[in-house]
Amino acid sequence: GGAMSFLKRFPPPAEGVRHRQPDTEAVLAGRTLGAGTLYIAESRLSWLENSGVGFSLDYPTISLHAVSRDLSAYPCEHLYVMVNAKFEEEGTKEAPMAEGEEEEDSDDDVEPIAEFRFVPSDKSALEAMFSAMCECQALHPDPDDEDSDNDYEGEEYDVEARELEQGDIPSFYTYEEGLSHLTAEGQATLERLEGMLAQSVSSQYNMAGVRTEDSIREFEDGMEVDVAPIVAGQFEDAEVDH
Repeated sequence: GGAMSFLKRFPPPAEGVRHRQPDTEAVLAGRTLGAGTLYIAESRLSWLENSGVGFSLDYPTISLHAVSRDLSAYPCEHLYVMVNAKFEEEGTKEAPMAEGEEEEDSDDDVEPIAEFRFVPSDKSALEAMFSAMCECQALHPDPDDEDSDNDYEGEEYDVEARELEQGDIPSFYTYEEGLSHLTAEGQATLERLEGMLAQSVSSQYNMAGVRTEDSIREFEDGMEVDVAPIVAGQFEDAEVDH
């Protein structure tokens, strides 16, 4: 119907396809768009219904992607993708805006958000789908993030950071549950964040005379170091009043 007007007919992407997942259901704002093939290509993310009609998402508009395994939030495991854009399918009640009307829109500070769920019939493909998304998003760094530290692996790091910053993201699972669901990439990101924390703490309390270079080197070597004893030890040595 008219609500599906954002669906267009286009040929499947041929170049730079990192992952192709057939028999994948696309769901927008809780309404299914049907079954089709998901193409995770370097240029954009595309989904094509078996009839040849579908849509594409540009990576810079994708603010979050994650594997959701919380069956209480949605009955099937899937790849969750949050997009900073509006799609007609969501059935918004507002009258359609005329071209160029956005500038004086009073909701300037409210970013439009659409939630897509891609539900593959083969659940074992979810990790590969997630990894391909990470790789492709890293090819499209966010221009707004140029001033931030880009030593980390592109979007993979940003996604975790954004997840922590934006408290209003619909939670797929609680924080504790989420830790047990973290993918390998997520675990690595978490260890990097803990490493940064330890470094900033050890530089702050360096007057205790603790040799911080060793702990920093261990983080860079990828070894797991328990942050808590380092911090606690330095607090005691420094005799900081609590």
